[in-house]
Amino acid sequence: MITSVFRKSTPLNFSLVVILILVFFFAYQIQDISWVNSTFSVVEKVGVLLVVTASIFITNFITKKNGISKDSSYTILFYLLFFIFFPTLWDSTNLVIANLFVLLAIRRLISLHSLKASKEKIFDASLWIFVASLFHFWCILYLALVFISIVFHVARDYRNWFLPFIALFASTILFLVFSILFDINVLDYLDKSVSTSFSIDYFTNNYQNAALSIYATIALFFVISITATFPSKPVITHATYKKIIASFFIGVLIFIISPNKSNDLLVFTIAPLAIMATNHIEIPQLKLKQELVLAVLLLCSVIMFFSQL
Repeated sequence: MITSVFRKSTPLNFSLVVILILVFFFAYQIQDISWVNSTFSVVEKVGVLLVVTASIFITNFITKKNGISKDSSYTILFYLLFFIFFPTLWDSTNLVIANLFVLLAIRRLISLHSLKASKEKIFDASLWIFVASLFHFWCILYLALVFISIVFHVARDYRNWFLPFIALFASTILFLVFSILFDINVLDYLDKSVSTSFSIDYFTNNYQNAALSIYATIALFFVISITATFPSKPVITHATYKKIIASFFIGVLIFIISPNKSNDLLVFTIAPLAIMATNHIEIPQLKLKQELVLAVLLLCSVIMFFSQL
């Protein structure tokens, strides 16, 4: 039933997902409606809603444009289901903005397989990553994905290896101008941002612990699935899937080393995990197995969302 609805990419499916986004957004925000009394807070909340929606459809664009999935709507559904595992993400403005810029970078890096405008794509991806790191410093680890992509596609041209450093110079200049205009102490900013913490004892209730445990279990399942089916995929897509898997583990690494730990830091793993989940559900298999996987994930997501309100 559920798989039949999202098997095809139709305006109805997109409308349904947008409605669900609004439902979960307002279900979280109505707990405390004091924000409606502040214009700034209203703008911030609406901005987060728009950024999350954009992130979902950028992830869908990545899968469709690069032939990662069939013509289905599973990716946007999976993204939403993984996102609502951690409802406090609706309040994590910096993280959802950083994730949007990371997705813009990943979109450019995955499209490198076409070998068209490769230098522009490398520069753009690097610049997006540096912009993302202004909102969450450890997004800078995604530079590893830039160099991985260069190795896969355009390693022979030595000029490509210097483009990330040119992007670093450009983004540094922009940041310095921004810091002067808004009177930001650069040294204090770097001191607060460039820190690490490996502690995972931040849970304020058992439901957060359960959400992390279930999410990790589901993620492990889909990572094993895509690894097991990797040899059967067309050779031309191997580099793309490797980059998706790499982006997932970079997101995990950001969660592990970031200070001020919270489940919200897993936002960087949601897009690649949604793509891997789509890959699993589209594997030829018994319809009952597809329905079971999707139903279990849907049930877990909704329970975890409402349990943490």
